[in-house]
Amino acid sequence: MKTIKAKEVMRVMDDWAPETWAFDWDNVGLQVGGKNKQVSKVMVTLDVLESVVDEAISEGADLIIAHHPLLFQKPDTIDTDKAKGRILQKLLAHDITVYASHTNLDIAEGGVNDVLSDSIGLQRTKPFVSLFQEKVYKVAIHVPHDHAEGVRNAMAEAGGGHLGEYSHCTFQIEGEGTFKPLEGADPYIGAPGEMERVDELKIETIVKENDLNSVVQAIAKAHPYEEPAYDVYEVKINGENRGLGRIGTLASPTNLESFTEKVKKAYQVPSVRVTGDLNKPVKKVAVVGGSGEDFFKAAISKGADVLITGDVTFHKAQDAWAEGLAIIDPGHHVEKLVCPEIKRRVEEAFDVEVIISEAETEPFRFI
Repeated sequence: MKTIKAKEVMRVMDDWAPETWAFDWDNVGLQVGGKNKQVSKVMVTLDVLESVVDEAISEGADLIIAHHPLLFQKPDTIDTDKAKGRILQKLLAHDITVYASHTNLDIAEGGVNDVLSDSIGLQRTKPFVSLFQEKVYKVAIHVPHDHAEGVRNAMAEAGGGHLGEYSHCTFQIEGEGTFKPLEGADPYIGAPGEMERVDELKIETIVKENDLNSVVQAIAKAHPYEEPAYDVYEVKINGENRGLGRIGTLASPTNLESFTEKVKKAYQVPSVRVTGDLNKPVKKVAVVGGSGEDFFKAAISKGADVLITGDVTFHKAQDAWAEGLAIIDPGHHVEKLVCPEIKRRVEEAFDVEVIISEAETEPFRFI
């Protein structure tokens, strides 16, 4: 296994779930340690409790990626006689870096809410609490004819040129590129000091803000020139609707009792709290990972039959019940289902070992 710097792993996480997407009250990104820390082993966890840190020390992990931030707020003191202080002391003593991706990972495509929705078989899902529309850019690259398809494919694989249900969407025009390599250059075509004229294609494609860095990096790898010439500019069209929660439909209608059993199995919990008539028909379902009771009115406005979310309080449950919305509360801890997806993405990007913490962080017992 190779070692990489922690900031490279953080870049993969930020490309997937940009830190700028996090809610204002949230504290995401680097929590403890340094971005230049050399990493050969990564541990993924929902929470950073002392038992998780002890496990990371035992396993020799260099970096912990957590969903819930270790530090929601800056501490006034670090008291090592208390749990939080002991955790920080151990992390620093064993040179373990901690990174958190929280509400930004709730919003991200393929993140917490998509994992929870996919695991219960929701179809045609979309956010039901809209927050913002992602910016869209146009990237234009000049490339010799014989490398055009390679560059086009590289951009598409990095996320460029995706419009609805279509990929590899580009426009190209022919032209002539000119350049004179200076002393010290290592040109793909021509020689230092001599003007070159090359038949080239200008390839343009649409790129979502979240994929822009990946597309530019893909161009640099696929392009034959030492210094590829490309343009990036924002276009005034509506990008992806980014938001919290997901709403979708089941492949076939069921009733609340049967659907509740499906949720328990999919989310790997022994029991849940449910409001509503167990014979109630269920077709349209809203999901919000974590504590999403405040979004029950949004779920109603979107026509949901049931809202799945955790930490529901008594009066909010009564209010939703009175409005005819069923609620299934499987707890906050079901967000752990995103951990395998984090592991997969890091392993796909780097030749490092990635493990999922086995330490128990669910505070409640079902007896």
